Amino acid sequence: MINIVGLGPGAKEAITLGALEALKDADVVLLRTIKHPTVNFLKEYDITYETFDESYETKDSFKEVYDEIALEVLEKAKIFNNVAYAVPGHPLVAEKSVVNLINLCKENGIEYKIIPSVSFIDAIFESLEIDPSEGFKLIDAFDINKQLLDKRSKLIISQVYNKFIASEVKLTLMEYYNDDTKIYFIRAAGIKGQESIREIPLFCLDRQEDIDYLTSIYIPESPNKAVDFNDLLEIMDKLMGEEGCPWDKEQDHVSLKRYLIEECYEVLEAIDNKNEGELLEELGDVLLQVVFHAAIGKKEGYFNIKDVIKSICDKMINRHPHIFGNIQAETSLQVLQNWDEIKKKEKGYESYAQELKHIGKNLPALLRAEKVQAKAGKVGFDFPSIEIAMDKVTEELIEVKSVYKGLNQAKILEEIGNLIFSSVNIARFLDIDPENALNYTIDKFIGRFEQIEKSTISSGKKLEDMTIYEMDCLWEKTKV
Repeated sequence: MINIVGLGPGAKEAITLGALEALKDADVVLLRTIKHPTVNFLKEYDITYETFDESYETKDSFKEVYDEIALEVLEKAKIFNNVAYAVPGHPLVAEKSVVNLINLCKENGIEYKIIPSVSFIDAIFESLEIDPSEGFKLIDAFDINKQLLDKRSKLIISQVYNKFIASEVKLTLMEYYNDDTKIYFIRAAGIKGQESIREIPLFCLDRQEDIDYLTSIYIPESPNKAVDFNDLLEIMDKLMGEEGCPWDKEQDHVSLKRYLIEECYEVLEAIDNKNEGELLEELGDVLLQVVFHAAIGKKEGYFNIKDVIKSICDKMINRHPHIFGNIQAETSLQVLQNWDEIKKKEKGYESYAQELKHIGKNLPALLRAEKVQAKAGKVGFDFPSIEIAMDKVTEELIEVKSVYKGLNQAKILEEIGNLIFSSVNIARFLDIDPENALNYTIDKFIGRFEQIEKSTISSGKKLEDMTIYEMDCLWEKTKV
């Protein structure tokens, strides 16, 4: 039999009679650590004990320590009829070794019993006069990087053992909260003569001199501090509500199409400009468009932002079996091949033509042409060399010359399209993005045209008064 006993937060009155009786009646008492105020109180009852403090010195991680402790307690239970394993606070609050021990007991069919005392959380609630029914979140300092922070909820962070851990906690919190957010530094909660509770700014957390194994952090709700994704959702809900913005409420998926396209292009421009501040703003605008469409979906009853997030999460997991499954992919090429095969199955494509038809029709034409050609090329439908692709451009140009003087606009449109489509093939063979290439030329044209205009104005003339020959001479000068 293993009695898993809580020693309370450290005050004499916080350990229960049941816990004391379990410790006095045990054949052997095992303490996770001697570094706890209640341990001195046990001596008054002549309770002898063994501790696992040496494990903290010999193991490389706390996980290894807690794994070893659970195993050793289990071995003691095979020797003694009545084993007491005692931990600070309440056995089921922030005690990984207890979790490990319970799992081992269940696996090995060993009887165990939880004998509680007051937890350090109770002591914090009492000292700060907090009603726990209002809601709170408890986080172990060692797990803080795995947790979601929420300014709308009270937060208690336990096991802030030393300045190093305090620094790690501070840096993680500062990714969410403002640097000057007021927090409560709590040491030895509930222990008379030792308790210290003080309000400090978050950035000062690791500068406290009395940080030790009795230290915890408390952060009240701070709805006006920092912002998160939920704030954006709340803003959108308000705009779409009964008393919201008239323009926003009139929008639908179709009316917003142009804005999503515009915002995406502005992101690309910010990237080209290498302007991080501009990029930050434009990414926010794109995110707003996603949230806007989700709000419309919610209003119409078809989907909401959670459905959107679930959809992309499912897709990313399914499309990365080399990360989340047992498929091997050592190169980017293998990743892309797997991606295409998985996409075929997801979409139910039964032919290559179906794949080509599902390449977005709203893509810029040059980009769509490149994607269609590349997709067809994967099954071997492609020019064998760039030289033949160039010959095709020449052939298409001759076709344009043969029809451009006619009156058949549909035929002219077709041949011009063929010429441009063939030019995209050359760009693809040379691994050149046709969109980037054309935009480069457009920018170059605008720059040279600007020089022509400035030269004309400086000579006291106007462009509209110049001949094409005069403008062409100026154009040639811009190339020098």
